[in-house]
Amino acid sequence: MVILDNQMTTPGWCCSRTDSNGFFGDKYFDPNEWLKGLSAMATMFNDTKNVVGMSLRNELRGPNQNVSLWYRYMALGAEAVHAANPNVLVILSGLDFDNTLSFLHSKKAELQFTGKLVYEQHWYGFSDGGNWEIRNQNDACGIVVDSIWAKGLFLLQQGWPLFFSEFGFDMSGTHIGDNRYLTCFLSVAAEMDLDWAIWALQGSYYIREGILAYDESYGLLSWDWCTARNPSFIKRINSLQTPFQGPGLPNSREPYNVIFHPQTGLCVLAKASKSLELGPCDESNAWNYTSAYELVVKSTGQCLQAKFVGENAKLGTDCSKPSSKWQLISNSRMHVSAELTKNGTRVCLDAGPDGAIITNQCKCLTLDPTCDPESQWFKVILSSRDTPGGSSILQLPSVGPWPQTSLSS
Repeated sequence: MVILDNQMTTPGWCCSRTDSNGFFGDKYFDPNEWLKGLSAMATMFNDTKNVVGMSLRNELRGPNQNVSLWYRYMALGAEAVHAANPNVLVILSGLDFDNTLSFLHSKKAELQFTGKLVYEQHWYGFSDGGNWEIRNQNDACGIVVDSIWAKGLFLLQQGWPLFFSEFGFDMSGTHIGDNRYLTCFLSVAAEMDLDWAIWALQGSYYIREGILAYDESYGLLSWDWCTARNPSFIKRINSLQTPFQGPGLPNSREPYNVIFHPQTGLCVLAKASKSLELGPCDESNAWNYTSAYELVVKSTGQCLQAKFVGENAKLGTDCSKPSSKWQLISNSRMHVSAELTKNGTRVCLDAGPDGAIITNQCKCLTLDPTCDPESQWFKVILSSRDTPGGSSILQLPSVGPWPQTSLSS
């Protein structure tokens, strides 16, 4: 599926606050020319079935951006696209490099058509205010997620379609801030069942900013476009390439919980031996996270229990003890924690190097910016997938031909 996206009026690398391409009325951004261009492109692809959407303008920005002109011209652009191509989705981006749609709290876009409007939002670690390298990771994730909610995710709660049309990170794996941001992003993507597109597919450029054969460190592909630049990321993102809740899943199926581990992209599986381990989310048990903080495997009466520090978490039938009451603690809300029955010690679920689920003392809850909590980060999310079953839809490093430029859920 292809989304047409109007990036720049003048050729060049995108984007800068001072490139005079950023907002309606800028030196290189004539709104009337832009409207004619939208109509022309919508008409050109009117009968192209795999062109499913048009994004009106990428990353509005700069000193001249303002809300009143956003409402005026985005409505005109949306109507122009719809008039030329009534079948295509119309996608509206926000302000400040598409980081915020917060102004829609008070007033939504007013259009003549219905049923095909989508909002888009971007999220990068270098612009989300997280200060990931100098702040405790739980604190940073909590602060950033609250901010992302206020800037755009609230639209989902209000029933509006929203997708993250750009997220990305330095795929060399050497950038500490990007690595931390990524795990936080994946947790939100799983919890909200987000649709997304990763920036970027390309491993390199013919020329970028005057440099020949420029290497793209954010590229999914290696410099020669032949292998995955970061194979471990491909494994992590795999479970998010198909919906947890819909669309395309049976409406008749009662939703259940899965326990998602964003560091690995895997989910907690309960085995016949009553032990637990990480495995593909398509093979997850159907869990029920009750109002009494119990994690119960549906139709079994067995619940998750903590026994001792440093030992495997187990399933048991006595769910009334504190060791079976799992609360979400820390500012990231991803430490799944219970108290040991014998001495009241608080422990957290932890993923061991071999994928076994153990209970250890909770780590990195706050303050320390050097501590890594990710092995203890879990998200209890909703799912309507069939269990067990399913298979991978992305196989790398075998590549080409590539039919799409994003890996969208």
